[in-house]
Amino acid sequence: MKILIRIFLIQILFFFNSFASTLNLSISSSPSRLNPIIAADSASSEITRWLFNGLLKYDKDGNIVTDLAQSYYFKTDTKLIFKLKKGIKWHDGVEFSADDVIFTYEKIIDKNIYTALKSNYKEVKSVKKIDRYTIEVDYKRAYFKALVIWMVEIIPKHLLENEKNLMSSFFDRKPIGTGPYKIKEFKTGEDIKLFANKEYFDGEPKIEKVHYKFIPDTNTSFLMLKQKQLDIGGLSPLQIDRQINTNFRKNFKIIERPSFSYDYLGFNLRNKKFQDKRVREALSLGINRQELVDILFFGHGEVCKGPFLPGNFAYNENVKAIKPDLQKAKKLLKEAGYDEKNPFSFEIVTSTGGDTRINAAQIIQYQLSQIGVKVTIRVMEWQAFLNTVVFPRNFETVLLGWSLALMPDAYPLWHSDSDRLGGFNLVGYHNKEVDKLIEKGSTTVDMEKLSKIYKKLFTIISNDKPYLFLYIPNSITVVNSKIKNVQPAFIGIMHNQKDWIKPE
Repeated sequence: MKILIRIFLIQILFFFNSFASTLNLSISSSPSRLNPIIAADSASSEITRWLFNGLLKYDKDGNIVTDLAQSYYFKTDTKLIFKLKKGIKWHDGVEFSADDVIFTYEKIIDKNIYTALKSNYKEVKSVKKIDRYTIEVDYKRAYFKALVIWMVEIIPKHLLENEKNLMSSFFDRKPIGTGPYKIKEFKTGEDIKLFANKEYFDGEPKIEKVHYKFIPDTNTSFLMLKQKQLDIGGLSPLQIDRQINTNFRKNFKIIERPSFSYDYLGFNLRNKKFQDKRVREALSLGINRQELVDILFFGHGEVCKGPFLPGNFAYNENVKAIKPDLQKAKKLLKEAGYDEKNPFSFEIVTSTGGDTRINAAQIIQYQLSQIGVKVTIRVMEWQAFLNTVVFPRNFETVLLGWSLALMPDAYPLWHSDSDRLGGFNLVGYHNKEVDKLIEKGSTTVDMEKLSKIYKKLFTIISNDKPYLFLYIPNSITVVNSKIKNVQPAFIGIMHNQKDWIKPE
């Protein structure tokens, strides 16, 4: 009798497990490490965001809100106080506390640990524990990233304090976090399975499992998406316009938003021919950016107006998109000393690794021929492009792009001091007013004041035209239409994933 009851219970358990809701996703490369402070690749970051939390996070509109922190306030412009939420548990049941935050900070600045996060903490003087749930951060000066750096995912002291080498720890394969999902183990080149954290401090996720299918080939993942074996996927403009049918549109909700990236044509301002602003202005007026968007992305994008992205606090809506004016462009070139007998000419250098920028260069070549400008194009393999063209500044113009964070930092791209070996001011842009504004912004913790500074930067840089800002592609995401509570927002769709419901 006992055996029959046991079998019956096992059958019931199997029945319910077989109907446990699972979110099916794909991943094209294996994570390198699942320790968030040393993870350096996008695949690792994709997984760690399910497993860990920071003190702060972005809400759906891109505003900074609390996560592991209960509250925060600036005691002075250089002293930040965090009050932590009580009762938060690591996945192994140990309580989270201020000790974990201090430990995470100490590991980030540890000279024996290699992490790209180090530079974010260069303005931190000290991090002190006031009590088990209170932390005081002292900065060397007022720092505009004072809050943003505490979005870093916190790691557990009790598991890692005795690790001799964090760079090769067990933790990379069996991480323990505070996040909405747990992982039992990770193996390179295999599927990744995550399980709902029933004790999650912000409420148990309603979808019980997240299954990342390891699919290195994007064509295969697109096929699996069409076969409804995946719940979420990214589509290209070609796929959304030409390769899906009515059935697909019924099965999936299509969500489009501007991506956090833009492409540009950058002038080498060390070259005399580009130091005449009339030339840069003429080339800008000779390019039809909307035509670029329509041809390259089938209209799934928008014209880029300047260095910071739409919807961001730094974006200046008063700066208008540049419309082509071929007659004015020819007039400006003539004023600068160029005409049919002495045409302006230059080379665009870009890289392989996708047809978009190569096609963009060819379209720009044709468009500028309409104002008498002769453009040649050189396409190079990515590493050769970086090592022989970009880093040594050996170009007339480059066609490149940037991905941007929600908290933009103008210093690396636009400050005169960044025009150096290893710096990202690739075009050699120098403007004393811009330098002063960047320096002022770096010590401004008031977001309203920082917004005014960055909007002014937006206007000046856009007018100076060190780059010709070209286009912002759309990010196109499709989601299983059966999943409930999906709320598209400025930062994407995953901001409220724990509240999603997937009927089985």
